[in-house]
Order: sequence, then C-alpha cells, then structure tokens
Amino acid sequence: MTSFLAWGIGLATVTESGRTLDVWYPDPHLGPMPDGGDPKLLDQLSTLERKDEARNVHTQVVRCTADLEDQPSSTADAYLRLHLLSHRLVKPNTINLDGIVSRLPNVVWTSAGPCSPENFEETRFRLRARLGHPLAVHGVDKFPPMVNYVIPAGVRIADGARVRLGAHLAEGTTVAHAAIINSNAGTLGRSLIEGRVAQGVTVGEDSDVGGGASTMGTWAGAGREKVSIGRRCLLGANSGLAIPLGDDCVVESGLYLTAATQVALMTTGGVVPGSSGRFIDPPIVPARDLAGASNVLFRRNSQNGRVEALARAGKPITLPDGTTPSR
Repeated sequence: MTSFLAWGIGLATVTESGRTLDVWYPDPHLGPMPDGGDPKLLDQLSTLERKDEARNVHTQVVRCTADLEDQPSSTADAYLRLHLLSHRLVKPNTINLDGIVSRLPNVVWTSAGPCSPENFEETRFRLRARLGHPLAVHGVDKFPPMVNYVIPAGVRIADGARVRLGAHLAEGTTVAHAAIINSNAGTLGRSLIEGRVAQGVTVGEDSDVGGGASTMGTWAGAGREKVSIGRRCLLGANSGLAIPLGDDCVVESGLYLTAATQVALMTTGGVVPGSSGRFIDPPIVPARDLAGASNVLFRRNSQNGRVEALARAGKPITLPDGTTPSR
C-alpha cells in the first residue's frame, strides 16, 4: 500500500433526494490539489450542469481529494479511485479500496444515462415518452462499464460492457468478445485476454488468458494473497487458476489449478530415477507449494489423470526465492 494523495474535478449525477449515482473525472491527478484546481476543466464541466426531469436527476460539478491509503469515504471518492486505475495512474492492489462496494450505489445503466432503481418503471415511462422508442437498459450494478468513462490509449475492447470501471489495461492489451475484466484487475503489459480476470488479478506482459479460462481473485496463501500471472504465460482454454504464477508458465486447457490441487513434481520425461537405478513415483505436493514459480507446465496426465508439473524449455522450475522445489 502506498501513501499518497489524489484529486479530480468531475461531473456527478445526483438524484433529487441528494444521492450521487456516478461521477465522471475526465482528468484525474495524483498529488495534492493545487489552488483553484483546473479552472479550464471547471469551466468546461460547468456547461454540462443541467436537470433531467425524465430521469429525475441533475448533474453538478464536484471537487474531490483523497488519501489513497485511507478507505474511500464517499461515492465521489470511490469513483475517483476507479478512474485513477483506468487512467493508468495507479496499478491494481496499490491503493486502498476496502469498503468501496458500500460506497457505490446500485444503478440502472441505460442508454439515457444512469438512473436510480427506485421507481424505475416510472422513469422508464417518462423516458419512453421523451425518446419515442424503448429505452435500452444495459445492466443494474454498482460498477459501470469502463468505456463509458475512460478509453485508455492503445487497447482493443470487443465488448465494452465486459470491462468494469477500475480495470487497468496496459497499452497493447486486446480484450476479446467473451472476456471479462473486473475492477482493480487487469494487464501490466501487452496481453491477450479471452477469459475472465477476477478482481485483484494482474496479467503480465505477453501473456494470454485463453477462451473460457478463469482466475480466482485470491488464493489460500498467507493473508489470502492475490492471484497474479507473470510474463509470457498461457492459461489454456477453459482452464482455471487459483495460485499466483511466475514467468513462462502454462496451465493446460481444461485444468483448474486450485491451491489444494495435488501436483506430481516431474523431471523431463515424466519420471524420477531412484538411487538404485529403478524408477520411483514422483513426490506429490499441493499446488500452493508452487505459488509464484516460473518455467512450469501444469498438465493432467491423459493416462492416469494425475496433475503434473514439468519444467519448460530446458529450464528448471524456479520458486520466487530463486530455489527449486524439493523432490
């Protein structure tokens, strides 16, 4: 956790009862807010203040400052932190987001803008009368699509509804049609995301999360640490991951690797020679013992069904502390 300040000038959508539904920060910043903030942006956003009788809301300019070491204190504060992530000003898991869900209201996200769920059918009637056609409702959720607020440079996103505000997408990231990237998660370099990246999970440069693959937000390590994927890794199609991976790892298609999965440590060739010249069974360890290891192929043996860990590309399996796992 890093202690620093952030600030932004935004445009909030507020109900007539005074509840903030969302805040858009076009240009958030790290550091303390200077005197006067950003007068030009303030003037630009002021021209967008208005009342919407059909949605029963009004828009207003807000100024927000936040100590990113503290928990979010308001809806405006929460939205500022989500914008910082999607603007690439901070990386996932580096700022305090504890309790953020409680600071975000449930919102009906529509083609006419955010609406309160309270008495929404009456709001729908008013909007249809104004628009002259049915209203498109995109979802009812606390987190909006990122692309409605931020489009980072140099990314491809096939379906914007599947990437939540607060996702961190590095330049060169491609998000396929069926992919999902949660808030406070994302990529740290050029990557291909075809599966599901859960909250808190980061994906390293030149890695690929295959179609139908999924990640668990935390693993059963000390303090329930975050799952992460290193550089040049591949999660095969329909695989699953619940431990951190180092660099140059592969999880075979269809294999779900949990922290408790029993894994056979294999040498090249799939056997471990005994001291007498005969072959002995390889040692079995829980996958958590390989958390953060690099140069590993995780596969399921098609003949005996055993989950195995093999070294890749002629390099030994390497744990985060630089050692190799004991056999």
